[in-house]
Amino acid sequence: MTREELFENIKKKQSFLCVGLDTDVNKIPEYLFDKEGDLDPIFEFNKQIIDATADLCVAYKPNLAFYESLGLQGWDVLERTVEYIRQNYPDQFIIADAKRGDIGNTSAMYARTFFGNMDFDSVTVAPYMGEDSVSPFMSYEGKWVTLLALTSNKGAFDFQFMKDEENGERLFEKVLKTSLKWGNADNMMYVVGATKAEMLSDIRAIIPDHFLLVPGVGAQGGSLAEVVKYGMNDNCGLLVNSSRAIIYAANDESFASAARTEAMKVQKEMAEHLKAKGLI
Repeated sequence: MTREELFENIKKKQSFLCVGLDTDVNKIPEYLFDKEGDLDPIFEFNKQIIDATADLCVAYKPNLAFYESLGLQGWDVLERTVEYIRQNYPDQFIIADAKRGDIGNTSAMYARTFFGNMDFDSVTVAPYMGEDSVSPFMSYEGKWVTLLALTSNKGAFDFQFMKDEENGERLFEKVLKTSLKWGNADNMMYVVGATKAEMLSDIRAIIPDHFLLVPGVGAQGGSLAEVVKYGMNDNCGLLVNSSRAIIYAANDESFASAARTEAMKVQKEMAEHLKAKGLI
């Protein structure tokens, strides 16, 4: 999917919502399980969430840890989930929240996994090991790298805000500036946590045109209004992720309709922001 296609979908749906499929086997409604306790209920949960929200969002982001923890069956559910989205909602941008990044030949295998064997549009990648750990993901036409820049967790302060003693540049700013040499606004976006929304102005000064994947709105307490204020550009430039607040809005047979209600609240707010910015 191109940047232009993504923006057109945002305008069409009046939404820049990304729904995180962080499907925890211990949190989905019990009635979905049969007596044998197999994993079909996890796929059924994903399917119903997707069907309930697909017209309100432009992206889905399965968090791979929730599937890898279940072994081979979890991978099967993940593959079936991606296939279901592709077959039924082909306009969706699908992000593998995998946080990969290793020496070149290993990264090449990760890239083959998500782009060659599975039909993801993007994969989250950690930049710590440098360009050769990221470049294999850039070799697939039409695919994106979503690079970790400034995360929403408390531990972000351990390293990401460290300053260069000579010029005062923070580590996340160094990551942004260096990585600009690796890709461009058509194949690279960045993770910037909503709980660090006040930093978005500084980030936009370095990467004015790139899309930002923004987690932390919803259960983590990030403000959508603040994200828009500091992070939206002339092409929207935002994919704002919400996971738990949407997919676990209810824990009974109403879970899909409850998820839709929560997603619709976010979509309506996003539509107002897009209108205020003159983008729709």
